[in-house]
Amino acid sequence: MSTILEIPKLPSSVVLDPPLTDEEFEKLCAANDFVQLERTKDGAIIVNAPTGGDSSSGNIEIGGQLRDWWKQHRQGRVFDSNAGFFLPDGSSCSPDAAYATAEQMRGLTKEDRKHFLRFTPAFVVELLSSSDSLPAAKKKMDLWLANGAELAWLIDPYLRNVLIYERGQATYREVVENVVGTGPVAGFVLDLASVWSLFED
Repeated sequence: MSTILEIPKLPSSVVLDPPLTDEEFEKLCAANDFVQLERTKDGAIIVNAPTGGDSSSGNIEIGGQLRDWWKQHRQGRVFDSNAGFFLPDGSSCSPDAAYATAEQMRGLTKEDRKHFLRFTPAFVVELLSSSDSLPAAKKKMDLWLANGAELAWLIDPYLRNVLIYERGQATYREVVENVVGTGPVAGFVLDLASVWSLFED
């Protein structure tokens, strides 16, 4: 006789009183690695479900291209969606892909690098998934910039466009096959056609 296990639906966010410390939050993430947890500056914990196959493949494609660019100079570090960052305003976020400059990595010990990093990466990429809310994704992009990111791309594989967020500049949209990096990732060119192809029927 088989038994069906009914699991209650997880809330999209959880507010704890008192809020978790950074150390407690990091331990919570490690103990619940089947979901991605983020935290607002007010201490609310955001529960993100794993992505589908297309989005996972898209993340690997983007991260792979970013890593290939990094291998040309090996300055700084490239990160994927498993990396957690404690931001200056007290929030904690994970990007789909990111790049931290050599200056940002300088001075970090091996022990520091084992934990969530305490800075905002200079460059951030977020790939919109079918379950993502566009307004929420845009809000997250604003959060990255408000906390010190120099450049951030919000990639929409369904409408095939990219929102470019750049420090000190108005946000703008590009509908292109290749998006060109500036500032901390000058010289990086992301082949979007390779990303779009993963979302085709």
